[in-house]
Formats: sequence, structure tokens, C-alpha cells
Amino acid sequence: MMGLKARKEPNTPRTRRADLRGPLQSRPWGWGAAVVLTVLCCSQGFTAAGRTVDDALPGWVRGALQQAAKFLTTRADQIRPQETPPVILGFDVSPNASGLLATFQPNGPILTASNAFFANLGTNGRTCMTCHQPRNGWSISPPDIKARFQASGGLDPLFRPIDGATCPTDDVSTLAARTRAYTLLLTKGLIRVAISLPAKDKLQYEIIEVNDPYGCNTDPDIGLKAGTVSVYRRPLPSTNLGFLSALMWDGRESSLTDQAIHATQIHAQASTDPTPTQVAQIVGFELGLYTAQFVDNEAGSLEDNGATGGPVALSRQPFFIGINDPLGQNPSGLPFNPEAFTLYAAWERLPRTGKQRDREAIARGARLFNTQPIAITGVTGLNDALAQPVIMGTCTTCHDTPNVGNHSVPLPLDIGVSNARPSTSDLPLFTLRCLPTGAVVKTTDPGRALITGQCADIGRLKGPILRSLAARAPYFHNGSAATLEEVVAFYNDRFLLQLKHQEQEDLVAFLRAL
Repeated sequence: MMGLKARKEPNTPRTRRADLRGPLQSRPWGWGAAVVLTVLCCSQGFTAAGRTVDDALPGWVRGALQQAAKFLTTRADQIRPQETPPVILGFDVSPNASGLLATFQPNGPILTASNAFFANLGTNGRTCMTCHQPRNGWSISPPDIKARFQASGGLDPLFRPIDGATCPTDDVSTLAARTRAYTLLLTKGLIRVAISLPAKDKLQYEIIEVNDPYGCNTDPDIGLKAGTVSVYRRPLPSTNLGFLSALMWDGRESSLTDQAIHATQIHAQASTDPTPTQVAQIVGFELGLYTAQFVDNEAGSLEDNGATGGPVALSRQPFFIGINDPLGQNPSGLPFNPEAFTLYAAWERLPRTGKQRDREAIARGARLFNTQPIAITGVTGLNDALAQPVIMGTCTTCHDTPNVGNHSVPLPLDIGVSNARPSTSDLPLFTLRCLPTGAVVKTTDPGRALITGQCADIGRLKGPILRSLAARAPYFHNGSAATLEEVVAFYNDRFLLQLKHQEQEDLVAFLRAL
């Protein structure tokens, strides 16, 4: 690709050991308080829910387990069974606003009573399916979240203070209180993620201020003073996992096995670990799922006239780590091909009548996605890593996995989604100072830097798989784009694409057909 050189590791200044100890400035804690902070991070063993949690676990796990054990607030009489179908069909179809979504299991249907993915393994009534619904592309989406809230009075297992509320200390004693506590879950489908900061000798930055409208980060017992950051993120789909190069938005999990264990311990607040058999059932089920839009309201079947949309073709899509990587990390040695999406190439020259017009619009959107020139600038993790202020690319420079759309190697980036802007005004705003350089950064999510402690990782998060987008609005890690139209508008403004109205509509039509 023109202008793109092979990736090299950036020159990172050696971590400066700074004294982060010191009292908080005397200001009231509470709603909307902007608090200047110095953070003391420590690493200590502790006992949670009857288990000893040792220092060998990653710091973020220890901190999350501590909170999960501390806030066991769900009474037994409040636990309602998670609504679950008796079977997930081998070809399971769900309607959505754009048409029909389908999940394909090459190994055939699964009886939910026989698989731990659908079992209550914790103390709060949750199962994996609580936050991973088939009709929402195996994630969750606000229309269904609101319906579950209304049907249960906010007592469905999804609504638990540990991560469903803006803070686990929120009042959830009445319906009105629960409506306030679960506001980000109801409006944007966001889950609170509590991450303990790395040990002090691994931190290249300090968090010097936070403006938190919910008071969780400014709570002296569970917030920054205690070394924990709360951010709010969308649950990633539990389908199409065989195409992943990184787990979780910030890449903090090392394997699907670890992810299943930690999710049970933290989100389900389990008092005992899932058994190896249960973990194997969860991971095996997830790896056997392929989900994609199957029918479009306007274009009809996404498998007609030579198209290869839908989940069956997706299940046969070749993949390996590094496939089609534009940064020279493809182990096959083949060059990067920007024509990463070929699903609808056969629809590019159809007669312009009836459904054919809508199918051609999808094909035009795919063509734009593959070929529209983009001057990539100011993207942390790319421009700085390659020491290139401007990189000429396309959408597929970052969404390079063929017909899937994530990056085929771990490559967390910051394109500005977490910046302070109107669509993120309901999220905490952190001010970080990079110790080696003195640079100050404001962000609503420090991203992978919460795991690594590195200044270079501030704001960096992975790009997700793009299949089944129509079923799982809102978009981006923080739900800041309510629709695919808003997603396209964000990129159009961010990278000065100057797309025409028809071009934006074509891109939306393509994304809906994934």
C-alpha cells in the first residue's frame, strides 16, 4: 500500500519512577465533582468470596474480584431465572430493523440445558446469555435492554449493581432508583468495567483530574483513591470468535478460557470457579457460532445472485493471525490486498430494477469501503508507531481481515472515539499527565493504558469484528454512535473524506448487510 512502511516499535522513554503518594485535595466527593487526584497503586493479596486471591493474577483481575466480592447485593428472593430458549438451532434466525440476522452452527443445534454458557454459575442469577443475546448479534442493544427492564421492573439478571449500574454503590431499592442507576445500560448498552491501575513502578502517567457525573471514580473507597478506574464499554459479541486477534476491547484477556473464568467470577459474582468441563463447554459453544445479516429488508437474501453474505459463507472464510495484514506481519508473505470485502462483488453490475438497485447500492458501499482514499492522520498506534504523519490508506487498512473486518493482528488504535465531544458528555472525563514528557491528555477512556501503564497506549482500543452490525447498535466501544449513519458521519468528519450523500448512504447499506 502506497505510503505505508513496515511497522516498528516506537521509541518509548524509560518509565520514570514518580512518587504518586499524597493526600487528595479537600473537595466534596459526589455527583459531577471535578477532583484533582494523585493515585497510589499497590499490589496485595486478599480474600474474596471465600477464596484467596494471590498476586500472581493480573492486577485488573484482582481488583475486579475484590469489587465483585464486596458488592454481593442481590438477595435470593430478587433473583429471577434468565429467560432462555430450550434450543439454539443450527440455523437460528432473528428479526431486526434491517431484516433478518442468522447464526449458523456447523456442528448442529445445541440444547441450552446441556451447556454451561446458559447455566447460572454465580450468585446473582446471570448466565453468559444475560449479556450475549442471539437476536442482538450475541451482544445487547438498548431496545431489548429497555424491554427487559420494563418487563421485570429492573430486576432481570442483566440489572445488577456490580457492573450494570453506573456504580455498585448506587441505590437500586425502587424502580425510580433503578432507572437512574442503570441509565448508561438503558440508553447506550454500556457495562461498567472496573480496572485496577498497574503497580506504581509500571505507570508512565498519573491521573490528575476526573470529572465523573456518577461519582464512581471519585468514591474514596472504590475509585481512583483506591487505585481503580471505572470506564463504560459495550459488551463485545460472543460469536465469530475464531477470527479474533485480541480479546476484549483493551486486549487484557490472554485466552477464551481465561475470559470465561473471569467473566463468571466477576460478572456473575461466582463464589466458586467454573469447572474445566463447564469452561470447555462455554468456549466450545462460542467457537462454533457464526453470525451475520442474512436478509436485508430492501435487497432481500444476501446470498442471491452470486453474493456470499450470511453466516454459512462466513463459517468457511479462511483466517489465520496476520492474514492480509498491511504492516508486513502476514506469515504467508503475501502483500496486503485492500479489496478485503468481496461479499457483494457480484452485485456491482446488476440491472437497476427492483431489488437490484438496492443490491447495487450495497456493492457500491463495499467498493467505497475497499477503495475510498483516506489520509490517515493523528491515529495513535499507527501514525506514531510508523513515524509517518500521514498514511494513505482505505477503510481496510485497519479493517483488513477478509470479509470479517477486524485487524488480523493485535493493533489497538486511538482514532478519537474517546475524545470529549457531545456524544461522550455522559461519560467520565479523565485528565492524564504523561510523566516522561509532561504531555496532558483528556479522554473518556484511557484504553489499553489501564492495562500496560504506558503513555503510548492512552486511548488505544481494538477495532471489533464488523459482521452482524445491524443487530447490535449502538456503535464504538462507548456507544457514542447511535446508528450506522452516525458511524459513517464520524469517519467522514474525522478524516475529512468529503463523501457525497449518496456515498454515505451506500456505505451504510453495505455495513447493514454485514
